[in-house]
Amino acid sequence: MKGAPTDQKWHVPATEDSPHEGGFRAEIDVTVERGGPRYGELIEQVRTFMDKVRYANPTPELVDEIISDLQEFNAKLDTVLVDEWTSPSGTRIDLPARGNITLPPYEVVDGGEHGVTATVEFRPFHLGGNGVAHGGHVATAFDDLGGMAAALNVHGICRTAYLTVNYRSLTPLSTPLMLRTWVERRDDRKLFVKGTLHDGERLCADLDALFIALRRGQA
Repeated sequence: MKGAPTDQKWHVPATEDSPHEGGFRAEIDVTVERGGPRYGELIEQVRTFMDKVRYANPTPELVDEIISDLQEFNAKLDTVLVDEWTSPSGTRIDLPARGNITLPPYEVVDGGEHGVTATVEFRPFHLGGNGVAHGGHVATAFDDLGGMAAALNVHGICRTAYLTVNYRSLTPLSTPLMLRTWVERRDDRKLFVKGTLHDGERLCADLDALFIALRRGQA
C-alpha cells in the first residue's frame, strides 16, 4: 500500500515476557499504567481527530499542512512501536474500549459468566449516512463484546465462527446506548451467543453468533 512503512515488522512473535495462546494473550495482561497517565487523553484526541476528518472539507493548503503534521507525528511514533503483546491498546481497563481506537468506545457496566452489559456511544467517525451509525461499526461492537461474553463464560480464549447482526431500527450517533451479550447455549467448545443493542426502550439491533473456545496453543 502506498505510503505504508516497508521496514516495520508489525507482527512480532511473543516472548517469554509476553506469552500468548491462540493469537491472543494467554492471560489478559490488564493494566492501568502502560502508556502513562495521559494515554487516555491521547486516545481521545485521536478519536476526536477521526471525528473531525469524517466531516471536514479542508482547503488544499490545510490538507498540505495537516499531512506535514501527521508525517511528523508518525515519525515520532515510529520510535516507540512495540509488538501487539506489549502495546497498551486493548489492555487499559480504565479506558473506554480498553483504549483500543479500532473499537467504538464502550464501558462495561457488568460482566461475568452470565454475560456482559456495556454502554456504547457511536461517534461522528462511525457515521454510515443520514446521521446514523454505519452497520459495520455496530457489528464490530457486537463482535468484541460477544467475544468477551464467550471468554468470560469459559474462562478462556475464543474466536468468532460466525456473526449475524439483525438491524431492527436506526442506531443514532452521539447517544449513550445499552449493549448486552450473553451465552445462550454451549455445546462443548461451541458457544452460541446472543446480544441486543438498545436506545432506551427501542431495539436498534440484535446479535446471533457462534464463538469457538480455543484449545491451548490453537491459533
